Amino acid sequence: MNNDYNKKYYKISEVAEILNIPASTLRFWENQFTIIKPKRNNHGIRLYAPADIETIKMVYYLVKEKGLKLDAAQEQIKHNRSNVSQRHKAIERLKHIRTELKNMIDALHSLR
Repeated sequence: MNNDYNKKYYKISEVAEILNIPASTLRFWENQFTIIKPKRNNHGIRLYAPADIETIKMVYYLVKEKGLKLDAAQEQIKHNRSNVSQRHKAIERLKHIRTELKNMIDALHSLR
């Protein structure tokens, strides 16, 4: 889950690919979470801003990784958004560091 966004808006298929989740999950979460409200163009196509993607990442973290129910996840974000965001970002950094360390270990093993 990379946060180097180079566009102002993304279509649902692009967001699904970025986050590696089905577009149907995004549509479902849009109906369940009041905090996920992408803009729509004149043709009704959803357009997600980078801030929307970050919100969806927080939902993913709470629902898929922490195992919270949808209502509980929404309450966490609603009442404690900055703390949830900080925890999510810290975990993302730690995952990135773990991947880098694993790559270094693999490189060292290949030198043997």
